[in-house]
Amino acid sequence: MKRAADPTSGLLVYVQKCQSCHQASGEGLLAEDKKSYTYPPLWGSNSYNIGAGLFRLSNLAGYVRYNMPLGATYERPQLTDEEAWDVAAYINSRPRPTLDLSHDWPNLAGKPFDHPFGPYADPFSEQQHKYGPFRPIKDWKEAHKIKSTPKLTNRPLAQR
Repeated sequence: MKRAADPTSGLLVYVQKCQSCHQASGEGLLAEDKKSYTYPPLWGSNSYNIGAGLFRLSNLAGYVRYNMPLGATYERPQLTDEEAWDVAAYINSRPRPTLDLSHDWPNLAGKPFDHPFGPYADPFSEQQHKYGPFRPIKDWKEAHKIKSTPKLTNRPLAQR
């Protein structure tokens, strides 16, 4: 998008399109077996942590756009691009488990454009890396011939 994703607008989308399944608390709906979820938590202590791929706004917005709400498909999305980005911003603005990411990006220049935690090799703020707009960041990286690289981590797979 040409603008930053807006968590406040995303709250409205969440209330209208998401909370009937994922609940007003965002903590999902536990299945009858009490061991799994019928609808997974989107924030809170049992949700994905800040190191998960879904914590990158582009990943979550893309997933939401073509899979949510229930019944949406790639051919028949139920949300606009703007709604998907805004609701993703709202979801990722909510509290969730943390993780030490300090050793994940020894090459700061290789961080993805929407990695929401600094420091960065570019002049853009952490806020812009989290919510956008992302085109200026991508253009800067291209102008400086900086490519994203895979994340390095020594954490066990279960903690990623």
